[in-house]
Amino acid sequence: MLAGERDFNEAAHTMLRAMMEAVGAREGALLTFCQKPPQLKVAAWRGYALFPEAGFMSLNSRQVRALETEPGPVNVAAHEYEKFLSSYGNVAPELFKCILPLRVGARLAGIVGLGCRVEENPARGKACYDAEELEALAAFSHYVALAVHNHNLTESLQRGVVEHLHLLDSVHKFCDQAMEVFASAIDAKEYRSSQHSLRVGRYAAAMGSALGLNSNEVAELRAAGYLHDIGKVAVDKRLFMKAAPLDPLEFREVADHTVVGHRIVSGIRFPWPGIADVVRWHHERSDGSGYPDNLHDGEISQTVRIIAVADTFDAMTSDRPYRKNIPLEKALGDIVRNSPSQLDADAVHSLLKLVRGEAVGYGPRFLDAQVTCNIAPAVVDRLTTDLKIKASHARSYSA
Repeated sequence: MLAGERDFNEAAHTMLRAMMEAVGAREGALLTFCQKPPQLKVAAWRGYALFPEAGFMSLNSRQVRALETEPGPVNVAAHEYEKFLSSYGNVAPELFKCILPLRVGARLAGIVGLGCRVEENPARGKACYDAEELEALAAFSHYVALAVHNHNLTESLQRGVVEHLHLLDSVHKFCDQAMEVFASAIDAKEYRSSQHSLRVGRYAAAMGSALGLNSNEVAELRAAGYLHDIGKVAVDKRLFMKAAPLDPLEFREVADHTVVGHRIVSGIRFPWPGIADVVRWHHERSDGSGYPDNLHDGEISQTVRIIAVADTFDAMTSDRPYRKNIPLEKALGDIVRNSPSQLDADAVHSLLKLVRGEAVGYGPRFLDAQVTCNIAPAVVDRLTTDLKIKASHARSYSA
C-alpha cells in the first residue's frame, strides 16, 4: 500500500510518520536522491522547530558511495557526518542522529534521517537508537525505498519528456527556418509569384490549426507548403514568365515539377513523413482529374488535401504573368464551387473560417498583406452554407 497509487507527497508524510512512531522519534525527514547533480531533496519532514523550505543537500561521490554500501540504518556520531552527508545545501547534517539509506537493488533512492527521540534520557546520554529500533527501521526500508524509487523514476521520465519536447521544438524551429530558406530559393525561380511557397506553408499551417491538428502535424503542413514546388527549380524559367496560356508540351514540362520534386525529396529523411507525398500530389484532385497520378479522394492524404487548397487559394489571389490577382470573394466562390468534387470540403471550410475571423477582426491575421480582406462576414457565411450543402449532397450520393 505504501508504494501504491496515492499522491507521493501524501504518501511520503504517511511513511515518515509511521517510521517515526515505530521507533519513538520526535524529529525526522524523508529525502529523495537525484543523481544529476547528486543531491538529496526533502520530500517530507516532521517535528523540527525550524526546517528549510525546499530543503536539499548536495553530495559528493564518496558520500553517495557510502550511502549505497551501508548495509542498514546507522546511528551517526558527530565526527561521522562527513562520511554520509554534506554541509553544502540548506539542510544541516547535524539535524540527523540516525540515517536509513533507501535502496532498490544497488541504486540509492533516498534516505530517512531521524533526529531526537520523543523521550530522551540525558543521564544515560541516550541520543541514539538501539538495535531493536534499528531493526524496526530496516523492516520499513524496502517498502519505502520502492515508493521513493518509483517516484524518482516518474520524475526522471517527466524531465526526459520535457527535455525531448524542448529538443523537438528546437528541431522544428531549425527545420522551419531551413525550409523558409529553401522556399525563398524556390520562389526566386518564379519571381513574378514571389513568396508563393512561404504563403502556402503559412496558410496551410493556419488551416491545420483550425482543423484541430496537433503541433507536429501543423509543423509538417508548414514545411510541406514551403517545399511543395521544389521541382520547379528544374523547369525552364521562360515558362513562368509567359503571358499567354501554355501549349500542351509546355504544360507537360511545368506539370513535371511534381515528379521532379518528388525525386529530389524522396531520398531525404525529414522529421515529417508526408512531405514527399505533398511534393508529388499537391495537384491531384478528388475526382481524379489532377496530376501526375490521377488519384481520387480516398487515395489522397489529409496533408496533401490541405496543401492543395492553400496552393489554389494563393495562386488565385496572387498576380501571375497571364492575369492579375482574383478578388477575395470571387476566389473563395470559385474554390467552394470546386468543392468537394476537386478540393477537400473540410480544408475549404477551415479556409472560410479563417477568412471570416479576419473579416470580423477576430483572432490573428491570416491573409497575406497582398490580399485585401474586403469581404463581408455575411458573404463568407453564405459560402459556408453552400459548401455544407454541396458536401452533404456528395456524401448522400456516395452512400
